[in-house]
Amino acid sequence: MLTHTHTHTHTHTESYTQLIFQTIPCSSAPSARERPSLKPAAGGSARTSAARERTARASAGPVFKGVCKQFSRSQGHGFITPENGSEDIFVHVSDIEGEYVPVEGDEVTYKMCPIPPKNQKFQAVEVVLTQLAPHTPHETWSGQVVGS
Repeated sequence: MLTHTHTHTHTHTESYTQLIFQTIPCSSAPSARERPSLKPAAGGSARTSAARERTARASAGPVFKGVCKQFSRSQGHGFITPENGSEDIFVHVSDIEGEYVPVEGDEVTYKMCPIPPKNQKFQAVEVVLTQLAPHTPHETWSGQVVGS
């Protein structure tokens, strides 16, 4: 694999900044077959490095309560309606903890993390299903259907 590194040094009055740019060829990007699945491994979660970074940014923040408004396993995301009535919050599959795929009506707790690059909107992280919606079948991440 070929990589190319540029180093630029800028010296300003009383400041020193060094910028390093590394160019990685597109051919090193994973193919569709190599990309991770939206389905977590049995007993695990689909945690990604990006999800771990979001969790780290939100770890000191408060825990909120809400209800799952909608979640699409095939698309890998959904929305939570906050208990306080504010705007619905985006949730990604990699930020859901536990063994069940969320469904409409599940009660959840979560923390909030700003979405880069502008950090004007937020998404839910560390999402935990605290109460499964009654009389609703639930699927585990491994595909087993529980309840009715």
